[in-house]
Amino acid sequence: MAEGNEVVFVDGVRTPFGRAGEKGVYWGTRSDDLIVKAMIGLLERNPSLPKERVDDVAIAATTQVGDQGLTLGRTAALLAGLPRSVPGYAIDRMCAGAMTSVTTTAGGIAFGAYDVVIAGGVEHMGRHPMGFDADPNPRFIAEKLVSEDALNMGNTAERIHDRFPQLTKERSDHFAMRSQQKLAAAYAAGKIQPDLVPVAAATPEGWNLVTEDQGMRPETNMEGLATLKTPFRPHGRVTAGNSSPLTDGATVSLLASAKAAKELGLTPKMKLVSFAFAGVAPEIMGIGPVPSTEKALAKAGMSIEDIGLFELNEAFAVQVLSLLDHFGIDDDDPRVNRWGGAISIGHPLAASGVRLMIQLAAQFAEHPEVRYGLTAMCVGLGQGGSVIWENPNWNGKKWDSGSLGKEAKELAKRRKDEAKAAGK
Repeated sequence: MAEGNEVVFVDGVRTPFGRAGEKGVYWGTRSDDLIVKAMIGLLERNPSLPKERVDDVAIAATTQVGDQGLTLGRTAALLAGLPRSVPGYAIDRMCAGAMTSVTTTAGGIAFGAYDVVIAGGVEHMGRHPMGFDADPNPRFIAEKLVSEDALNMGNTAERIHDRFPQLTKERSDHFAMRSQQKLAAAYAAGKIQPDLVPVAAATPEGWNLVTEDQGMRPETNMEGLATLKTPFRPHGRVTAGNSSPLTDGATVSLLASAKAAKELGLTPKMKLVSFAFAGVAPEIMGIGPVPSTEKALAKAGMSIEDIGLFELNEAFAVQVLSLLDHFGIDDDDPRVNRWGGAISIGHPLAASGVRLMIQLAAQFAEHPEVRYGLTAMCVGLGQGGSVIWENPNWNGKKWDSGSLGKEAKELAKRRKDEAKAAGK
């Protein structure tokens, strides 16, 4: 790729995430209004960008019906006040929708077709439940192309527990508890709020200004998690506590070529290194990020040891743990999901990919000793998506000379000593 066509992540914002359903803060809010609000917030944060310079708008949604239909990228562009000359389109790769919006438009930038794009996603799971009004082809079952329960994400998570017995319910519960604790600490330190766009939402009692994620449960503890029901099978291991909740919300990002960013006075927060998507058996869709990460690393000529920060989508705790185990990373590694993840923040399906990028970009600014970071997620119907980013703030030192690397090494040594003492 020519230097001028290097793809940079300029900025990203999101709405606060709300619980799906009648008790959710966005129950009375249209889905397209959520993405439009995020887009307006993004444009207001980048006043040096002439709106007519946006070459395309790609917005993802998983259930593209009602107020999530009608070529969402184009309708959102018009509603957000972009000139009529700016085109737009919709994307669907289920949970990796926004991630695919980014990688697809990034390909256009790298090719030279675009200078500046807006890419994001929205999901109103309260108004449009996953798979609502879908009609899966009967051949899937009749010809045994997939298992009958492969379309139930909870069942696919239970199958990962089956396949990897070392991924116990206790480990999943611990990871979920830490997600809640890390998000609470991040909010207390003011890490999350700068990238949130407040949303005025209508309620039966009147208008409410939504300024923070609704699903946080900082009081979560192991004792409480142990008592939760396992809805996907009797005596199972997947619960509401160690899974991401049903969520409403929107995310949006601004991407550009390095040349255009310099011309327009836009300061990049990340540079795209490589990306990859991969398929796996739909019945164990949660392991999808393993092959997609291996593929992205290989394309970049890198290894997992080069990654200094990880933002992994917590669709289910066991799904993240399967990737960590595969790459020999400790459950409590300080490089992983430092500010919590989807279990505590929420997972509005097609919107989540850009949420990972927003958090990674903010952490890059705090950690100049980290050169590379990874955003990765599993995808329904048996896929995984991974994107590797470079930190423009990198100070030229080896990432493992910094505090995160030292913490990770000390933790690995402690775990090894503990195992040795236990006779393992």
